[in-house]
Amino acid sequence: MSDGPARSGPPLSRRAQAQGMRIVNVPMRVILGLPFATPLSKRLMLATIVGRKTGKVYRQPLSYVREGVDTLLTPGGGRWKLNLCSDRPVRLRLTGREVRALPEIIGDADEVRRLLGTMVSANPSSTRFIGIRTGADGQPDPAAVRDLVGFGFRIVRWHLDPQT
Repeated sequence: MSDGPARSGPPLSRRAQAQGMRIVNVPMRVILGLPFATPLSKRLMLATIVGRKTGKVYRQPLSYVREGVDTLLTPGGGRWKLNLCSDRPVRLRLTGREVRALPEIIGDADEVRRLLGTMVSANPSSTRFIGIRTGADGQPDPAAVRDLVGFGFRIVRWHLDPQT
């Protein structure tokens, strides 16, 4: 006898959030695509990603925090990250400027937790849209991070091309 159906994807609240983001992303693409910095571009950027199989071009608004001078961190909870290749640069619209960056997808739960800690320290409100619980120390809960990684969550570390 079974205890019920096995959960094969993220919880309903995460799926509802994804649907809401699809709606919000429409005007965000316009605002973040402007050739000058806006208040939103302090925490959001626009990635132009080419589909691996189809070649279709996607413009994906992404939140980010800086990790040093030439590196950005982005939560990778959506399917967009499946089109990233570590040897293929991606165009980013960052504070109104066009730059190129190589993506590095981080899937190790311990490293994801460490990088989430960096992201939460730089942008405490990120816990809401990432959907991560934090402990009394303000750091992401290890069990919650393992669950997120199990559902496919990753961190994308963007290595900016200094020539752009």
